[in-house]
Amino acid sequence: MRKEKILVVDDEANILELLRYNLESSGYDVVETKNGEKALELIESEDIDAVILDLMLPGINGIEVLKRIRNSSRYKLPVIMLTAKNEEIDAILGLEMGADDYIGKPFRSRELISRLKAVIRRFNMDDSNSKTRDVYIEGPLEIFPENHQVFLNGKEIEMTLKEFGLLEKLISSPGRVFTREELLESVWGYDYVGETRTVDVHIRQLRKKLEEDDTVPKIIATVRGIGYKFKSNKGS
Repeated sequence: MRKEKILVVDDEANILELLRYNLESSGYDVVETKNGEKALELIESEDIDAVILDLMLPGINGIEVLKRIRNSSRYKLPVIMLTAKNEEIDAILGLEMGADDYIGKPFRSRELISRLKAVIRRFNMDDSNSKTRDVYIEGPLEIFPENHQVFLNGKEIEMTLKEFGLLEKLISSPGRVFTREELLESVWGYDYVGETRTVDVHIRQLRKKLEEDDTVPKIIATVRGIGYKFKSNKGS
């Protein structure tokens, strides 16, 4: 049985050694590199299942590597960003550009492995179930899960995987309030206290793409102290 192959990109030798040991101990194959250029080459040449990507790299930095991955139609990969404590703003930018998760250094190896398993599982579930999900139409908004397409007033709106997953989850039950924890578990595949800001970042990006005025949202409403809901044109 083929092992899942993880690409680790970090310019610190001790981090590479630590990740290789823990990933291989957990049953993964590992390929590694210290720079962004080589990472892109490995993605092209190797059968990669997921990427653990440091933000700060020599040459092409992690954000640029992520951007090139997400802008390519040749491959779709789950990506976890590694960040230092003083790089939180960059981590949020990474999420906005389509990273599936991020974890700060120093990290607990068991936590990173758990979250890696979650993003791979969720990614595979999205891929395998895409042809069985319903088409959703709410007023001018149309969602086609099979083709991973969203149209607003007839115009296609580009979505990252996580933005699409959040929107599909919300529109599946118009008017229902989803807690941040529910959305995190459903879309990211894990329940991790303290990471609900990830949901807020993606909701903010969704509003920028869907709302006429994202400061006064009429499609995705915030329910204070609880979470978010999709506002149906039927009055919910």
